[in-house]
Amino acid sequence: MDIIISNSSEAPIYEQIVSQIKAQIMSGQLSEGDALPSMRALAQSLRISVITTKRAYEELEREGFIVSQTGKGSFVKGQNRELVREEYLRQTEQLLTEACGKAQIGGITLEELHELLDMLYGGE
Repeated sequence: MDIIISNSSEAPIYEQIVSQIKAQIMSGQLSEGDALPSMRALAQSLRISVITTKRAYEELEREGFIVSQTGKGSFVKGQNRELVREEYLRQTEQLLTEACGKAQIGGITLEELHELLDMLYGGE
């Protein structure tokens, strides 16, 4: 499992961990039942506090992406397809909100934006 922490990112370290693990689960790099590194091992490999990895794992568990078993570790939880779809939808909405804001500032019309989206999505 590869996780890259950026000190220049505005996102807190625990959020960087959460988003990267979620991305690996949603892409299929991590599958149901796969074991995650222990909190201590992940903290050591990333050279961060165990408290930070604990917070990331708690967030992932709260959102239903992993399950933690005392004495055994943390594992990728079987994903409800609707939960994964909802997460993709949320991320897409966030990015499109930002893109629409930039388009409005740049004077790009809704029709131009539709055309661009059709081209990018449809591969034309």
